[in-house]
Amino acid sequence: MSAHQPDRGPGSQGIPGGAVLRRTPEGWSVGDEVEPDLTNAMVLADLIAAELHEEHDADSQGGSEPSHSGQGSPGSSKPKARPAAETAVGEDETSRLRATIGQLERALSVRVRVEQAIGILAERHRIRPRQAFERLRSVARARGQRVIDIAGDVIASATNPLLQLPDELSRPAVVSRQRVKSQRRLREERLEG
Repeated sequence: MSAHQPDRGPGSQGIPGGAVLRRTPEGWSVGDEVEPDLTNAMVLADLIAAELHEEHDADSQGGSEPSHSGQGSPGSSKPKARPAAETAVGEDETSRLRATIGQLERALSVRVRVEQAIGILAERHRIRPRQAFERLRSVARARGQRVIDIAGDVIASATNPLLQLPDELSRPAVVSRQRVKSQRRLREERLEG
């Protein structure tokens, strides 16, 4: 996970937006958002971390995060024999870890395609990557499809102009532009008044 922040507990205190990725009973949490799909959660965590990094750079003009490598080398002592109860618990933990590793491997394999689709949408509509991801995710939810399936269509549309994308992805976000214009008007009114 590209979130460069240490895990600080359930509320992610001290991390604006909470870029920490955690496993929950409902799926994967990233800050206040819960994603059922690990790939979506990883992409969201990366986008949030990038935004936090940009904000940090803007605030400090180039400061960098310290690395946290404080891992010691493992001891060279021989392993002790474990009682049968500990062995059963260890095997259960091993099977859970194998399942998690399988999820991570699959998520990493499809993540590249989701990020390609985000890049295509961001360039095509001149929006930020986070906005492109939100559009991709909302279209997938509205259509009852997986994000990776919609992402595949977006990628294919980059080389095949005849491929029809959902209207929400083929047109620029008019709502966002109207919102920006109304926010500008409000700022101008405040400055005048």
